[in-house]
Amino acid sequence: MLDIITGSVRTLFRKRGRTILTLLGIIIGTASVILINNISSLGNSAFVNEVNSLGMGGLSVTLKKQSAQLTHNELEEIRALPFVENAMPLMFESTDAYIRGKKSPVFLWGIDKGAKETVDLRLLNGRFLNSGDISSSSKACMIDSTLAKSFFGTERASGRTMVINSGSTGSEYRIVGVIKTGSGILQNMMGSYIPDFVYLPYTTMQENLGSSNYTQIAVRLKDNADSESAGAAIVKTIERSTGNKGAYTVTDLSKQKESISSLIDIFTLVLTAVGVISLFVAGLGIMNVMLVAVSERTREIGIKKALGAPKIYIVSEFLAEAALLTLIGCIAGIAFGTIASWIGAVVMGLTLKPDIGIMLTVTVFSLAVGVIFGIYPALKASRLRPVDALRYA
Repeated sequence: MLDIITGSVRTLFRKRGRTILTLLGIIIGTASVILINNISSLGNSAFVNEVNSLGMGGLSVTLKKQSAQLTHNELEEIRALPFVENAMPLMFESTDAYIRGKKSPVFLWGIDKGAKETVDLRLLNGRFLNSGDISSSSKACMIDSTLAKSFFGTERASGRTMVINSGSTGSEYRIVGVIKTGSGILQNMMGSYIPDFVYLPYTTMQENLGSSNYTQIAVRLKDNADSESAGAAIVKTIERSTGNKGAYTVTDLSKQKESISSLIDIFTLVLTAVGVISLFVAGLGIMNVMLVAVSERTREIGIKKALGAPKIYIVSEFLAEAALLTLIGCIAGIAFGTIASWIGAVVMGLTLKPDIGIMLTVTVFSLAVGVIFGIYPALKASRLRPVDALRYA
């Protein structure tokens, strides 16, 4: 067996140019599968972490009927439930902000003083909105770091002012804090497609919009709570309190997160199939190389058979060459794909966790492809008659 392996190595390196070109096909196919799976894993992980950091891992209570209301009373009813860790009123509005004639689309969040317990808000400069801001409906706001850099060229923007359109009018707001929401990955990846965030007291937004209602109530559950039963209990509690049946709905944001993760998995599967096809194309390249090798080594095969080499020896020799060629290309492809993925993860500030299972699966599959496409040339070589082979010039 050792003789077969050493002989295969010598044969492969005898035709270096042809071997390298064949290896490239295997390397590209293997690396593409590894890259696709690593990118999917990184993207899925980043998406889940970012959504969780935005406070979207729990439940959202909204209205089904415009005649119903979400007010402070409903908020307190929800907060009193034993499985609720925290509940926060939310107001939303998509609008524009201005500073020194510069305009930027922004997404306004109307929040209360406990927002940082539900949403991952990290203070970079200034302070958070406090109870005084909420009770007085003050014209105070917090802005995210990307907007601060865009408008002021620095994250140290607390104390400065900006004009925000909210409701039917534009007003001047004092920036009390600059924050960073989550890791900022989604905004970095999507760029201008995701507007910058601005946080106002929810009471200020209610005043601007002329409404005492909340747009929705965000609920964060305790760790041991079941989201489905909790959602049903919240709806039942509010309906009993208000007497308004069928007016409220609870959205399990973690379920939506799982749905998007499933879509990412399907997309990954489709792209992986493309990588697998490229491996089959590389397999055809291996078969072509091995058939050429049979033609070039016909006299050598004839001498071996004349000296008593059995068919199984000839078959094993060619299959060993095909397997070795595939294994070298596979290892190189896995290494290249992993290194490229790691570089991309470092650039994006993510942590790559290599999937050993995928690497082993790709290795086994690649070897199977190499051996399968090497069987025909091996059998063709073993079936040569010694007399005919020795006549080959």
